Amino acid sequence: MTLPDTLWTKTNCVVIGASGGIGEAFVRHLVDQEQVERVHCLSRRGVIPFENTKLVGGVIDYETPTSISQVAGIVAQDGPLDLVIVATGLLHRDGEIGPEKSLRNLEDGALEKVFRINAFGPALVAKSFLPLMRRDKKTVFAALSARVGSISDNQIGGWYGYRAAKAALNQILRTASIEHARRWPQGVVVGLHPGTVDTELSKPFQRNVAEGKLFTAPKATGEMLRVLDRLTAADTGRVFAYDGQIVPA
Repeated sequence: MTLPDTLWTKTNCVVIGASGGIGEAFVRHLVDQEQVERVHCLSRRGVIPFENTKLVGGVIDYETPTSISQVAGIVAQDGPLDLVIVATGLLHRDGEIGPEKSLRNLEDGALEKVFRINAFGPALVAKSFLPLMRRDKKTVFAALSARVGSISDNQIGGWYGYRAAKAALNQILRTASIEHARRWPQGVVVGLHPGTVDTELSKPFQRNVAEGKLFTAPKATGEMLRVLDRLTAADTGRVFAYDGQIVPA
């Protein structure tokens, strides 16, 4: 895949959640671009997903918030950033956390973890990384959201924690985009809905996916990168699906 040059010329990138299925797919797309010079691969383990001279590893763990500002300080030494992708998310974990079917399933510990991974962590990433963006051209800060985070689109209920956390993320991105635009007028801050991607996050729910709507990670990330390339500063603060459609608030 070859991307247009509008966003990617001599690009310094960050992918947070680089060890996950979607995060690694983003990394693989980016390193294939001649214009991309550096990809900082940040994750809890801090290892790069595969060997490539463009890749640099780093540790970022939302359970340890100080790790976010610490790694941002290290990344800043490599110069201003052009692209930051937050490819983290939590829907279920080890049989202890899962999407709630009703109010009686809500538990404070599970809610806190779902909000920390889906909203609190990305918010602190924005705090530390948005000031590192390049000022003299278009830049993009994008975080994985989900269509189920849309309040107006919610017609069936359920999935309380995940829906609410993604809705919170969308509001955080919207608010940050307004502040960011005052000093970075060419900056784009958006959420991304990847569709249903064949990763560990979606596996328990794939049997209900319509035919042709379960995407591989390379397919989904390639489409999302194309969407990001087409966006302008006028699009900042919104949430876009993999097909370029705006996800309603």
